[in-house]
Amino acid sequence: MAVQLLIRVLLLTSMAVIPNQFGTAKASADIGVCYGMLGNNLPPATEVINLYKHNNIGKIRLFDPDPSALQALRGSEIDVTVGIRNEDLAGLASNQDAVASWFAAHVEPYLNDIVFSNIAVGNEVIPGHLGQYVLPVMESLQAILDHKNLAGIKLTTVLPANALALSYPPSAAQFSDEAANDLRGIIRFMSTHGAPLMINVYPYFAYASDPVNVRLDYALFTATAPVVQDGNLSYHNMFDAIVDAFFWATEREGVSDVNIVVAESGWPSAGNGGFTTPELASTYAKNFVNHILSNAGTPKRPGPYVEGFIFAMFNENLKPAGVEQNFGLFLSTQGSPIMINVYPYFANASDPANVRLDYAQFTARSPVVQDGNMSYYKLFDAIVDAFIWAMERDGVTDVDIVVSESG
Repeated sequence: MAVQLLIRVLLLTSMAVIPNQFGTAKASADIGVCYGMLGNNLPPATEVINLYKHNNIGKIRLFDPDPSALQALRGSEIDVTVGIRNEDLAGLASNQDAVASWFAAHVEPYLNDIVFSNIAVGNEVIPGHLGQYVLPVMESLQAILDHKNLAGIKLTTVLPANALALSYPPSAAQFSDEAANDLRGIIRFMSTHGAPLMINVYPYFAYASDPVNVRLDYALFTATAPVVQDGNLSYHNMFDAIVDAFFWATEREGVSDVNIVVAESGWPSAGNGGFTTPELASTYAKNFVNHILSNAGTPKRPGPYVEGFIFAMFNENLKPAGVEQNFGLFLSTQGSPIMINVYPYFANASDPANVRLDYAQFTARSPVVQDGNMSYYKLFDAIVDAFIWAMERDGVTDVDIVVSESG
């Protein structure tokens, strides 16, 4: 498997959190990761789905019905949310036969061995000129689902933050006029059929655009006291405030029984200086997972489970340069080596009583460390092997190590 963990191995020593958070049966049931494919260095779909299974990731969001991904998902027992491409919506909305053909090609062949949870009709097309096509496509698809007795598949669409004209405080939230024109019929359709509304939630962008007024701890789930008080509701994190804003906006349109699913959330590990570091990305992802798994709900709706997907599985190098390329939990190597910095000096200088100088300087004449049947005469080899063991523990056995610095 030619992939390596981006957030778990932070170049040198920071062994972070994501796979450990997924390593329980409960996490497998409750946490999803988006599988974006806008990269020319990504592993084959079979390897990607094996990576989901290896890390006990129980839900996947596909932005379009990619055949190789769907084929790899057969028999995986991973819950699948599959999207209809935005550019296909207009043609589907005007032709029910085209909808039937789409379903026959992209869903029906897999029904026996893939668990489809949702079909997302468009991604961030509301507000916008494509929003008018969402409900007609939903209605045509629902007729197919009803005819085939597929009540377990729900129809949804994914909204961006700018679907809200007002989001602060959460209780004052309302959809923009343009968004509301399309959403009124859609959310009533969702209410009738028990379908969720999917939203994208990115505290990073709020913080990066206004760090003076948006506190970092509020964006990262690390605030220890309420940051925003909205009537009798106390908000420790921006994630909850955004989710509740959509609840309030939906209720303002007269619908109170539509659940919210977070279709995307994440923090970039590079691309915008100090706002985007691997440590910040790791902290956000860890706390997002913990928050979802807590089953605490939100201040407005405490208790009910909020389903969530992390964006995204990989860095995607065909996206626009900058932060958009750097949301991945995993970094595809595809034959490239892993670069590490190895400095025995710092180990010896920080603990000379326990780290022998000859072990640090390649001069020991007998083994200094015995690890099973492996004998280490020098710290350099021990550090390199530690990285090899760490990668193998995550299922990666065919990636070379290159020591980029040592002295």
